[in-house]
Amino acid sequence: METKKINNNNRIKEEKLFKGVLLLNAKIIGLVLGLMFGLMLFVATNWLVIKGGYQIGPHLELLNQYFIGYSVSFWGSLVGFAYGFALGTLSGSLIGWIYNIIVKLRN
Repeated sequence: METKKINNNNRIKEEKLFKGVLLLNAKIIGLVLGLMFGLMLFVATNWLVIKGGYQIGPHLELLNQYFIGYSVSFWGSLVGFAYGFALGTLSGSLIGWIYNIIVKLRN
């Protein structure tokens, strides 16, 4: 009887640990993805500005169709960082939230 109680206790502890390890912190994932997206857009824009040339980044310039105020310039890179951070934060939080829902449904 005592061993049954110990086994049951161990099983409950293992289930709690399993659930705790599987769940993601959606806020942290959102923050990391936001910083990554923002920095990628910031660095790519400034890379093209520093590189210079006749036509500076015609493909990257197309982002102004989605990100109002964005341009391939230093100030545009700051605007792009803000948009990238916002988009990455929302995407990462959504991914973490959906992942946690799926994990909870499977358990």
